[in-house]
Amino acid sequence: MAPIRLELTARLADALGLLDAPGVRVVSAEPAPDELLLTVHAADYVEAVRRASTRPVASGLRFGLGTTDVPTFPGMHEAGARICAASREVALAVWAGQAGHGVNFTGGLHHAMPAAASGFCVYNDVGVAIRALLDAGAQRVAYVDVDVHHGDGVEKIFWDDPRVLTVSLHENGRVLFPGTGFPEEIGGPHASGTAVNVALPPGTSDAGWLRAFHSVVPPLLRAFEPEVLVTQQGCDSHVLDPLAHLALSLDAQRASYEALHEFAHEFCDGRWVAFGGGGYEVVDVVPRAWAHLIAIAAHRPVAPGADVPDSWRDYVTARCGRAAPQRMTDGADTGYRAWSTGYDPADAIDRVVLATRKAIFPLHGLDPYFD
Repeated sequence: MAPIRLELTARLADALGLLDAPGVRVVSAEPAPDELLLTVHAADYVEAVRRASTRPVASGLRFGLGTTDVPTFPGMHEAGARICAASREVALAVWAGQAGHGVNFTGGLHHAMPAAASGFCVYNDVGVAIRALLDAGAQRVAYVDVDVHHGDGVEKIFWDDPRVLTVSLHENGRVLFPGTGFPEEIGGPHASGTAVNVALPPGTSDAGWLRAFHSVVPPLLRAFEPEVLVTQQGCDSHVLDPLAHLALSLDAQRASYEALHEFAHEFCDGRWVAFGGGGYEVVDVVPRAWAHLIAIAAHRPVAPGADVPDSWRDYVTARCGRAAPQRMTDGADTGYRAWSTGYDPADAIDRVVLATRKAIFPLHGLDPYFD
């Protein structure tokens, strides 16, 4: 979670002319007050984060703090609280019609639990944003998470809330953190069918991933009829990412962002709130992926074949001592087979998709086998 990945993303977006494009506003946020954090987090947990933020220790703290995944550091509380405030403000601006789409690529900290830090995540800004939408009057919020890791914290927060549909496409928890997110995890007793998990096998690449995405996400959005779409664009599903085992290209990731943008217009009158998330190849992948996300949300898409600005490449060389990618693409084909082509029991991706569809689709009046 090195902050340089955010710096490089912002600089690339700026170099591409996205941050000062017509209709785009870049806004800052003050750290969220405790009252906002307490909408999703326990009071004793927030207090523990605050203490660890002023007196960092190497290990041994409660609540998942002071671990390898969540080391403590000075200002930790303020940093996490600022991200939460930003995510809330973006979400409410979209809900109020002050913005058509909103992006906080510093957010997407989807592993944080109500009373525990987890997976590099201290405060769950996505949960805070969705809770703010509900408090503002939203009755149906759809959350789609394409991070390589299961969006367990957001799912946990809204596990038994029928107003929130959480959909997570991730690498199978049997081989990857956090070890959860299986098809049979479908939501609480008052919200059965609103937690949706697609647990993909290691090595899944573009065509299989996109087949799974399009076989699950749009039918459920159509059935759920959300008023606003909230999405998490962790880009650690990329083949170069060092922490996971999927094999997506930048082009497939970009294609999913385009599709989510289209879904927002098709199902939610355009209301789309997008966040960052994981992503640990901090030069070749994260900045390009999230620059594409910003561009799509700004209705100024960057052509995949476009050159990366020389000014940004020069900065990367000076800052990181390594060469930067030359183009905004990996040159991959993003074609895939639609579910309407039929189920293939010999295909591992199809077996995964069918398991999810069989667990969830009947609860929404949908056929698991046919579109």
